Amino acid sequence: MNIQQRINKHFDDSIAIKQKAKLALNDSVAKAADLMYQCLSAGNKIMSCGNGGSAGDAQHFSSELINRFETERQALAAIALTTDTFALTSIANDYAYENIFSRQLEALGKAGDILLAFSTSGNSKNVIKAIQLAHQNDINVIAMTGCEGGNIRKQLDENDIELCVPSNNTARIQEVHLVLIHCLCDLIDQHY
Repeated sequence: MNIQQRINKHFDDSIAIKQKAKLALNDSVAKAADLMYQCLSAGNKIMSCGNGGSAGDAQHFSSELINRFETERQALAAIALTTDTFALTSIANDYAYENIFSRQLEALGKAGDILLAFSTSGNSKNVIKAIQLAHQNDINVIAMTGCEGGNIRKQLDENDIELCVPSNNTARIQEVHLVLIHCLCDLIDQHY
């Protein structure tokens, strides 16, 4: 395969998984956006977490709510649990890396909030621990996954929403997660 063919394959594969995800996730995205709007309009917040590229997705989502997406509106309450290096490193050092999100959620979360949990594999131990703590504290969970949901899917209950990209390719999953972030932000904006 030459360079041009490799480039074309990335675009073609990205387009194909986005088309597949559009059909599979449309209703769930609408439900997730409605849950987020209800949370925010009640004066609660959305806390997001993930590792690596998913940490970037968590921050991206949070910044779109706090600042704005495409519509001028009031700032909305969102926190990326991936950004406080003092908290992240002290928790990882004093407890364990798998506690970096749950410990922050314990301090900052309250009933009626939402945890937006990103994991392309669905197997991130620190994200799973945050989901478990969210359930103990009546914090709603929206999980963005891939790879058939991994172990995260097993942690979710009937009140949670999973947006699982139908792929096992990390790059393709992340690309769809970005589209999903923008869909959610647009739908939230329509309410404000």
